Amino acid sequence: MGKEIDIKVKAKFVSKIGKGFPLIVKESIANLNDLQEEGSLVRLEDENNRFLAKGYYGKQNKGYGWVLTRRENEKIDQTFFNGKIQAAYEFRKSFFEDGETTAFRLFNGEGDGIGGLIIDHYDGHYVISWYSKGIYSFKDYIIKALQETVEVKSIYQKKRFDTKGQYVDEDDFVMGEQPAFPLLVKENGVHFAVYLNDGAMVGVFLDQRDVRRKIRDEYAKGKTVLNMFSYTGAFSVFAALGGAVKTTSVDLANRSLPKTIEQFSVNGIDPEAHNIVVMDVFKYFKYAVKKALKFEMVILDPPSFAKSKKFTFSAGKDYTNLLKDTISITEDNGVIIASTNCSTFDMKKFKNFIDVAFKEMNGKYEIMEQFSLPTDFKTIPEYREGDYLKVVFIKKIKG
Repeated sequence: MGKEIDIKVKAKFVSKIGKGFPLIVKESIANLNDLQEEGSLVRLEDENNRFLAKGYYGKQNKGYGWVLTRRENEKIDQTFFNGKIQAAYEFRKSFFEDGETTAFRLFNGEGDGIGGLIIDHYDGHYVISWYSKGIYSFKDYIIKALQETVEVKSIYQKKRFDTKGQYVDEDDFVMGEQPAFPLLVKENGVHFAVYLNDGAMVGVFLDQRDVRRKIRDEYAKGKTVLNMFSYTGAFSVFAALGGAVKTTSVDLANRSLPKTIEQFSVNGIDPEAHNIVVMDVFKYFKYAVKKALKFEMVILDPPSFAKSKKFTFSAGKDYTNLLKDTISITEDNGVIIASTNCSTFDMKKFKNFIDVAFKEMNGKYEIMEQFSLPTDFKTIPEYREGDYLKVVFIKKIKG
């Protein structure tokens, strides 16, 4: 942790910070050259030297650091971090007491008061994601606070501050007793095989918990299901357990085949009874049209940005066309589950993509329900970008 630096906030940004906006953006800093060492504490002042907030300097793709406190005399020390981790634990106490769900988020960045820091829980094992060198400089404080708050079996870390915010590929084990992998965790009674020390991803995205349960409990029964951008097949597993006639999982990555087979197998589902296709999703749409394949449910959960040999996908620009392809292979009265984790647009704009897609396909639709982040992914209203997940269940009406 470096020394505390006085930062002058440009006049047009003062009100925003005063209203609780937690991100320190580059454009707001008048004396940018004074920021030298990531991890330095910063005291934010207006141009008349009036105190606004304290935070830390740490570069990530979103900005140059985060506000930590609006109390001028609060020290950023072990007591501070203990308080934040303890409050996060109290907020999620019900998760720790739920034997049917052993994988969830313990600490969600600015939603819990420390931007740039994520801590996920996997049956007593913890994965800490550091999003800048700045927050990483507080590592000892944060690990000690975690140990003093919860029972820790082991800790792994993901350094996500390489060039362009990419994951630093290295041994991620930090401390504790390493579990045998795959580590089996549960979500609403369903098993997931996860690997905490196998690159940037562990094998499941925890933010889709509520959506997966809804698919299993209310939507999947008796349906043919297509899961696009399927990753390790989590949606397919829940659909199969919900009574889907057959699932088809499509992903470009070669690892998706063995990983999806594994997720089916740990839940007692015969992988041979389902289709797992390693193929560019955009090619699969063309293949499905050519073969006249149609599905009663299509799950569409692309990354915000994806690139293959022939196709580049950007959610902000291309989601409408992706939906049009999806509409063409969805049965009448079928359901499309459209999802995006892109934070650059809101639910209103996402629904506009849906509307435009159906209009351009001369189709009719009904929005049945929608989801955002589950409760353990705590957010704050002052930072809307943090509430990034948008999921809409759409019925394609026979028209």
